[in-house]
Amino acid sequence: MQKQRIEELQQITLRVRERIIRMSVNGGSFIGASFSCVDFIVYLYKEFLNVNKSNLNDPNRDYFFMSKGHDVPALYGLFVELGFLSEERLINHLKPEDFIYWHPNVNIPGIEFHSGSLGHLLSVALGVALDCKIQRAKNKIIVVLGDGELNEGSNWEAALVAASKKLDNLIAVVDRNKFQANAETEDIIKLEPLAEKFKSFGWGVRTVNGHDFRDIKKAFTRLPIVNGRPNLVIANTIRGKGLPSIESRVDKWFAEFTPEEAEKLKEELKSEANKEMKYEV
Repeated sequence: MQKQRIEELQQITLRVRERIIRMSVNGGSFIGASFSCVDFIVYLYKEFLNVNKSNLNDPNRDYFFMSKGHDVPALYGLFVELGFLSEERLINHLKPEDFIYWHPNVNIPGIEFHSGSLGHLLSVALGVALDCKIQRAKNKIIVVLGDGELNEGSNWEAALVAASKKLDNLIAVVDRNKFQANAETEDIIKLEPLAEKFKSFGWGVRTVNGHDFRDIKKAFTRLPIVNGRPNLVIANTIRGKGLPSIESRVDKWFAEFTPEEAEKLKEELKSEANKEMKYEV
């Protein structure tokens, strides 16, 4: 991936994170997990998926499902970049007269399915993938899962079905930030060895740095990972990525800030982004 394109994507991620901070005022948001998934979601929409403002109802579009619905601030922040939402509309976050709140709502352009109760959308995504297979369509189907969400048994039932039906058009991405709510995943129910578990269920698996655009691109360049098998990308990420003051903190899975605190966080975010841009490119 060229240096100029990486810089462009980094600028987009910066603006998306700024919007997440804004949505963490007057009611708060799940900022830690939203920050961890920003980079690979930006890559998917800007570089990989056939989804844009003009084809949201086209049956030939690709499908994106946010199963870890509490990360929707990352989606809404990106939807402004894509033209699905206006910048001004984000002010309606948590207001009763709009549909912009803590979880995805299908009344927002670009949202394919409600989520919030965890463990459901892998099953929904495999249903769409199976339908596309039956119709011999070329759609790509992506579903983003939280690592803590994998404690839900419905995910493993869906994993078995997807492998049985040879759904190699299905791509699950696990946001592996190693936290769930206010604890570490391995202190609640151990997930590791995660890659080997999915392989034993019949999936092709890749593991990437979920904050490195070059590494992310490698994960999505050659698909399916294994012909005839569903695909799993484990994106190793950092909760709160981009804000050192809240990174990897168990108490920052949800946060509400005053306007003054939000402005200070935006300054911290920009300072950290400038350091990383100089280092990475």
